[in-house]
Amino acid sequence: MFRAKKSLGQNFLIDRNIINKIVNSSNIYGRSVLEIGPGTGNLTSAIIEKKPKKLFVIEKDDELCLLLSKNFEKQISIINNDILKFEEKKLTADKLIVFGNLPYNISTEILCKWITNLDEDDYWFDELILMFQKEVAERIIAKHDTSNYGRLSILSNWRLEIKKICDVSPNSFFPKPRVDSSILHFFPKKKFFKFRDSKNLEVITKIFFSNRRKMIKKPYNQIFNGNLQILEKLKINLNLRPQNLDLVTYINLVKEYENLKS
Repeated sequence: MFRAKKSLGQNFLIDRNIINKIVNSSNIYGRSVLEIGPGTGNLTSAIIEKKPKKLFVIEKDDELCLLLSKNFEKQISIINNDILKFEEKKLTADKLIVFGNLPYNISTEILCKWITNLDEDDYWFDELILMFQKEVAERIIAKHDTSNYGRLSILSNWRLEIKKICDVSPNSFFPKPRVDSSILHFFPKKKFFKFRDSKNLEVITKIFFSNRRKMIKKPYNQIFNGNLQILEKLKINLNLRPQNLDLVTYINLVKEYENLKS
């Protein structure tokens, strides 16, 4: 029996009810699918049952790749690589459905990589169906004026429509993690603001949320040197805190920041 490696954040999904919820959340038949971290192949088997056009799996663990190759042979295309180093958009010309029970220690890094590296006018995926630690999922879907709202909420909702599928208890995995999980369903946004450089959104939100409990006067002055014209134009109250500003306000702040730099 394969032993999970803590160093790779391995917790294998074994709950058939949850697996069915995941594969039934999208129409897989005849479409190209990418699975991140297939592990021992429990979700992989369920995806194959839905008859995809093509199933790619990315697995970092050499031993698991051998196991998957033995169990599924020519039913899947196995990529033995680190997801953080892999360029998904070069995998196929088809738009992908992506499934992933993401390692919790790098889940936000994976999501942020995908969002910031998106082309302006095209997406390499049609849907993302991803598992996160529950508290991370709550930060992703959080609305402004709530305690969970922050940089991850802003970046995610800038390019993606997001809905929650369900929560998942530790009993659904082997070995059991110490935390609850949540499954989120992401869809590309057709309308979104295009920055000159998407990384500027990360720059602005990093400065504003560097001390989320304090008023935004200091980060605003740090970026805009107390510019009163921008303040009046955007109608921002400097006595507010970072979580009080909505997505549109942060987008407008980045626009002004890019205008000043040009």
